[in-house]
Amino acid sequence: MPMCRKPPQTPADDDPEFIKRQDQKRSDLDEQLKEYINEWRKQRAKEEDELKKLKEKQAKRKVSRAEEEQRMAQRKKEEEERRQREVEEKKQREIEEKRQRLEEAEKKRQAMLQAMKDKDKKGPNFTIAKKDSGVLGLSSAAMERNKTKEQLEEEKKISLSFRIKPLAIEGFNEGKLREKAQELWELIVKLETEKYDLEERQKRQDYDGWEELGKEVNEKIWNEKKEQYDGRQKSKLPKWFGERPGKKAGDPETPEGEEDAKADEDVLEDEDEVEEEVVEEEEAEEGEEEEEEEEEEEEEEEEEEEEEEEEEEEEEEEE
Repeated sequence: MPMCRKPPQTPADDDPEFIKRQDQKRSDLDEQLKEYINEWRKQRAKEEDELKKLKEKQAKRKVSRAEEEQRMAQRKKEEEERRQREVEEKKQREIEEKRQRLEEAEKKRQAMLQAMKDKDKKGPNFTIAKKDSGVLGLSSAAMERNKTKEQLEEEKKISLSFRIKPLAIEGFNEGKLREKAQELWELIVKLETEKYDLEERQKRQDYDGWEELGKEVNEKIWNEKKEQYDGRQKSKLPKWFGERPGKKAGDPETPEGEEDAKADEDVLEDEDEVEEEVVEEEEAEEGEEEEEEEEEEEEEEEEEEEEEEEEEEEEEEEE
């Protein structure tokens, strides 16, 4: 028969051995927990120390980055200031160069006007230089067209700065101010008169050279007609043997002689006609030029009379 096992017996609560074992287990567990707690505290202290070092490192890195950014910003600012200074210096140099060029041009213009005043008033006293149609002329015109509105305004200001001198009227009383105003008015009248004279002379000079040009054209037409006549096809009559029927006294012996004589007469007639046409054209051109000059002189006299009347009226008003 099989053997039957006995069920385990539960120790009694008052068994001293059981109590002792329980206390021993509890003390072992407490010791183990203490070790775990101590280990955890050490690990946490280590992690806190590493975290503190990491934060300090981040703070140092942040400070160094801020210092580096500050240095870069300072360097960038210095470079920008240096670039601005270079731009301003370049701009000032360009303005100074433009000012010098305009001053030289103004001096030349004033010298030319003074020379024109000293010359005889009857004949043309100045020459307007025609612009060449070469590369230089085109490039300068292109440069003028490519200038911006700001550049043109700047050049205008520079030109006016030394053309228009500032008025020294500080401390002037009423009488001196009136004298200064009268002086400025006379200067304006003088400049407007010179401007008008220059414009009229330029208009007259536009017709200068037409006479020579007409001669050249007529000469060219004459040469073309002469070449055309010389290159014509000549037809000859057959030769006669013996005495030609119908021959009169004084006639040439052969038709070739008649033909040559007739050709000479035709050439002389053509030459006379061309010369008459050229003379008529020249006389017509001279008559037109004389009429234009008379009209211009009459207009100038009328304008001078009007200016004198205006000056007399102004003097009467001032009195």
